[in-house]
Formats: sequence, structure tokens, C-alpha cells
Amino acid sequence: MTHDFTFTDQPDASRFELRVGGELVSILDYRVNGDTVALTRAFTNPAQRGSGYAAVVTERAVDAVEAQGRKVLPVCWYVAEWFDEHPDRAGVLAA
Repeated sequence: MTHDFTFTDQPDASRFELRVGGELVSILDYRVNGDTVALTRAFTNPAQRGSGYAAVVTERAVDAVEAQGRKVLPVCWYVAEWFDEHPDRAGVLAA
């Protein structure tokens, strides 16, 4: 997998974006509610699926939310599974 990632928060669209070589490959929609950020939908371009991009955008989104001092509510099934696979990140989860 290439490491030429560009990760950005697009607050006007309420989503995080992951680009590879300038191409948008994956997004993660969110909704802010006070100190909690609900990660509501992960989507990867169908032609790019299976490349691990959803995991990258999720990890970087969790890092961004944590850096803001907020907690994550994993509404999206993919994000919930990501947390199951990364129990070391459970401290970021909303109670």
C-alpha cells in the first residue's frame, strides 16, 4: 500500500477525507454533539476497496477526535469493528 496519504477534516461537509496521490479514496462522515463525535459512515471508492483505506481514514479520524479532547461514538458498523480490532484505543470511546 502506498503511503502518499493526505488526510483532511472537512468540517463544512462533516467528514474526514483520505486522498492518495490527490485522488479521494475514502471518507468518514461524522456528527459533532458537544464533546462527542459520532462517526456515522465510512465509505471507500469501490475501485479502491480491499486496500485498507477505510482503516487508515478511521485511525486518523480517531486520532483527530482524540487530539480535540473529544470522545468517539462508533455509529458506523465498520468503525465499531475497527475498535473491536484495536482494544488499545477503547479510552477514546464515549461512555
